[in-house]
Parts: sequence; C-alpha cells; structure tokens
Amino acid sequence: MAMDIPKPDEKRHRRTRRLIYASAALLVLVAATAALARLKPAPPSVDRSTIWTDTVKRGPMIREVRGLGTLVPETVWVIPAATDGRVEKRYLLPGTAVKAATVILDLTNPQLQQETLDARYQLKGAEAAYQQTKAQLQNDLMEKRTQAASISSQFRTAEMIRDADERLGKLGLKAQLDVNTAEVQAEELAKQNDLARQEVETFANSIDAQLAVQQANIDQKRALYALKESQLEQLHVRAGVDGILQELDVDVGQQVASGAPLAKVSQPDELKASLQIAETQAKDIQLGQKASIDTHNGIIPGHVMRIDPSVANGTRTVDVKLDGPLPPGAVPDLSVEGTIEIERLADVLYVGRPVHGDANTTVGLFKVIDGGSEAVRVPVEIGSESVNTVEIRKGLDVGDTVILSDTSAEDSYDRVQLK
Repeated sequence: MAMDIPKPDEKRHRRTRRLIYASAALLVLVAATAALARLKPAPPSVDRSTIWTDTVKRGPMIREVRGLGTLVPETVWVIPAATDGRVEKRYLLPGTAVKAATVILDLTNPQLQQETLDARYQLKGAEAAYQQTKAQLQNDLMEKRTQAASISSQFRTAEMIRDADERLGKLGLKAQLDVNTAEVQAEELAKQNDLARQEVETFANSIDAQLAVQQANIDQKRALYALKESQLEQLHVRAGVDGILQELDVDVGQQVASGAPLAKVSQPDELKASLQIAETQAKDIQLGQKASIDTHNGIIPGHVMRIDPSVANGTRTVDVKLDGPLPPGAVPDLSVEGTIEIERLADVLYVGRPVHGDANTTVGLFKVIDGGSEAVRVPVEIGSESVNTVEIRKGLDVGDTVILSDTSAEDSYDRVQLK
C-alpha cells in the first residue's frame, strides 16, 4: 500500500499564500476605514410640520416690548384706626361695593367710652360754673348800682340843702357856719357820687372779661368732649369714599393700635396697568410712549406714566395710564398683557423673531434652499428687536426664508433635509 509523503516546499508555499491573503485583507480594511473616515455625515432630516419659518421683508418695523402684569387702582385710600381698640364686628368682605358712609367694622374701647363720659360731665360742670359766675356778677353789679343810687340821692339832697342855706344866709336867716357846712357836705357827696358811678361802670365792664375766662374753660371742655365723641364715633369704621373694599387687614377680636391700617378702598373705574418688563428691555422705555393693554376681554390704549427705577427679580415695574374705557370684567388684580411701542423704524430688513437671538448679536439660522428641500446654516447679524420681529443687518436678503423654531438639536450640522 502506497503512502503520500508531504513535501517541505509545499507546506512553505501554503503558509506564504495565507500570509499574503491576510495582508491583502488587512490593507483593504485599512483603506475602507480611511475612506469612510473622509466621508461627511449625512444631513439629518427635519419634519416640516415641527418647524415654523418666515420670509425676510423690507419696510417699516415697529419696535415693541411686552410684559405681563395686573390692573391696579390709581389711588388707594388706606383707612387707619383713629384710636386704640378691639375689632368687635366685621360687616363686609373684600370686593364689596361701599359708599362713603358705609360701616365696614366696629371697634370697642371701654377706656375711650369712660373718657368721653368724663369729658361730658366736665363740660356740664364748666357750663354750670359759668352760669353761677354770671349770676353772681350780676348780683354784685346790682348792689353797686343800688349803692351808687343811694349816694346819688344823698348828693341831690345835700345840693338842695346847700342851695336853701345859701338863700337863707343871704337874707340873714341862716348862720354862715351852717351855710359853709352845707356846702362842704354837698361837695363831699359830689365826689362820692362820681366815685360810685365810676365804680359801677368799671365793674360792669369787667363782667365780660371775667366771664370770658369762664367761657374759655367751657370752650376747652367742649373741644375735648367733641374730640372724644368723634373718636367714639370713629370706632364705627366707615369707608370714607365711594368705591370697592380692596383689602380688610384685621379679624374679629384683634387688638389694633391708633394709626394701624384697617382696610383699603379703591375706585374700580380708575385703574392702571402695572407691567413687569425685563430689565434688558426696559432701558429703552420712556414716559409718554404709547401702549396697549390686553385684558383678554378687550384691548385698551394707554401710555407710560411711571417707570420704577429699581430692579426686582430681573424686571422693572412700568405703570401704564389707560386712555380708553374699561371693558366688562375689568377689576383690580386682573391679569393683563401689555405692549409698549418703543420706536418706528422706517425702512429696514426684518423677519419674524427666532427662538434664539438677541439684539445686536450674530446667530446661525437655517436658510431654506433648493426649492424648500434643504436648509443651510448662515450667519445672520441681528439689529433691533421687537416682540415678534427682528431687524436683519447682514446675512439675509429680501425673500429669503429662514427657520425660526428651535434648531438646537441640529447644532452640529450645517445642512438639514426638509421632508
């Protein structure tokens, strides 16, 4: 039986062929890898229904800023406590229409009630003292007049005696001593009569002055009593003006101090819009600029009346005066949207505002090409911005269509397919 004996040269040839084949395969693999590495990634596809676009236009553009806010009263009347007290009754709730005389709540103050009663009795005492003093002065005046009348009567009698004695003395029927004595008595009584008359006049004139002191005391007591009565009446807390009860800051049983705010009343037909505008946008707002306020039940024209100089949470408060009538349902604290017109640009390139892109910056936007089948990223310089539009300074022309929606998912691509 014959046997095949392998030859050494044949084994070596087979090993060489295998090495050649392996090297060739490796070279092909390396070449294919290098070729694939040089290929660009295929552009992603974007569904048209998930994006929105706009076309670049030329013409006038209105710069506007927008902010959310509420309607607030132009004037709010704060009703303070006239005196210390405790809330006894509360008659109304916020939102109720009130008249000036409407009682909102009642306070109690036992000490004030006692002080009012004491002031009343003090006034009555002062009035009684006045009448007593007046009566006493009238009596004193009558006594002085009576005394003066008596002296006057004595003086007239002395005059008659003197005259009679003088006639008798001339006839030699009366001694000269008696005549002289009668003259002296008459002169003395004349002096007493003058003094008595002057005393009556002086006393009569002093009555008013003495009563004036008593009257001043009465006036002081009356003023104190009126004050206490007023404070007692003000324990019935009234609205003070016609309007709407805006706030009620106290509860039944609560103790309040004099001057503490109890409630707020506003007039519902005198409202303004208080808007919160982003700090970066508020820098261009000026007093008097036109505005429109959307109450979701109508749009009211207005103008900027105040700009808060301070910044809170990245916003500034801008108050808008309403120049038109309020629509139905417009009440304080109603949520509104406000738009303020900053300026009108006469002739500029503009397009709808993209999701990403601020004023005076350059952003990459996808411009639609090839009849709408593709879009390529182009650098676009944005100028002024408004609520819904932006000014185009460079990068686009009239008629170009760009994607405005969020394309951050395609940030790594310069081209996208539209399907």
